[in-house]
Amino acid sequence: MTAAGAATAALAPALTACGSSAPGGDKKLKLVAADYGDKPANSSKKYWEQFAKDFEAKNKGVKLDVEVYSWTEVDKKVADMVAAGKAPDIAQIGAYADFAAAGKLYSADQMISVPTQADFISSLAKAGEVHRVQYGLPFVSSTRMLFYNKALFAKAGVVKAPESWDEVQAAAVKLKAAGVKIPFGVPLGPEEAPAETMLWMLGGGGGYTDNTGAYTISSEANVKAFAWLRDELVGKGLTGPNDPARTNRQDVFDAFCKGDVGMLHGHPTLMQQARAGKIDFQIAPLPGVKGKASSTMGVADWMMAFKQGGHRDQLGTLLDFVFSKDNVLSFVGQYDLLPVTESASASMQGDRRYEALWPFLSQLQIAEFYPADKTSWAKVSATIKEKIGTVVQKGGDPSAVLGEIQREAEAAELAGR
Repeated sequence: MTAAGAATAALAPALTACGSSAPGGDKKLKLVAADYGDKPANSSKKYWEQFAKDFEAKNKGVKLDVEVYSWTEVDKKVADMVAAGKAPDIAQIGAYADFAAAGKLYSADQMISVPTQADFISSLAKAGEVHRVQYGLPFVSSTRMLFYNKALFAKAGVVKAPESWDEVQAAAVKLKAAGVKIPFGVPLGPEEAPAETMLWMLGGGGGYTDNTGAYTISSEANVKAFAWLRDELVGKGLTGPNDPARTNRQDVFDAFCKGDVGMLHGHPTLMQQARAGKIDFQIAPLPGVKGKASSTMGVADWMMAFKQGGHRDQLGTLLDFVFSKDNVLSFVGQYDLLPVTESASASMQGDRRYEALWPFLSQLQIAEFYPADKTSWAKVSATIKEKIGTVVQKGGDPSAVLGEIQREAEAAELAGR
């Protein structure tokens, strides 16, 4: 869901102490945010510049300093600030659980108004909880669907989007016979291996955790899913000439936008890229082992408020403004992302300007998310990036590899308690 862009400079001069008071008694709040643009023209810096002006105009005596960094560095920037004892007042990054577990964050109900907290889409609010208390405030979201190239499907004689894995394989065989370079793109390289992994798990009726939150990485359903992927797609040459274990998401997205990929799992921002590449594409629900998958993957990026500066009241005012309907729609509309509030979602569903996003939006309430509430998840995610690709290589052993990841996940879970 996140797009890498060039690092940008701070929108205002850096503070010597985060959340300090300026001359005349003004309060200064510091917000660190991620850049969702992929070039200067669509950098998130422009959004936050206007946001800061609007917020300061409505809240005399409060100054907002925003720093925008690329996704390749923003998480580390915030971690370094916190480690140095200079936490920002607000961070908009990829994960919150470690900071919450360390007692560094305000909970949602300590800051934001009841109407704002109640307006979050329930599945997203729950994904922001640690021990049933919400610390992560969803900022933007997305869901995943199957993208396919209509022209390549027509060339290969594939008449409709596949709904089951058998239909996926049959379509991929026809695409390969028609000369399509990559019938089904499978990016299990380190850029976003946890997402591609989760999509195949969900399609097979599995997932990372069960209803109690316990890790189920080595479940029978997950092992079967990767055995099928290894034998029926990768092993039969239906995922292109490159090794999926070394193929990153953006590599596959770029190939799709050049007309080299028949189908792949994608998120809403791929639509912008595909249109720019003049690709005639269509989207469909996630295929599953016996038919359409019962759920799909949801992704959220998070806002969190640090206690260090002690500006709880001002932060509540700021966050209520962040999550106002107009501001939510203004941001997500720029990047083909999904809103995180019921009010903005209802507005989007009633506005034909956002019609292309409606299928993604309709899945949000039933989407399943990373177990981001677990302090162990960062380590587990890194392990998946390192090891999951081997399961689909020739001679790969899904049971052994998933079992190893499961054991490391359980150890990380125990270490975090």
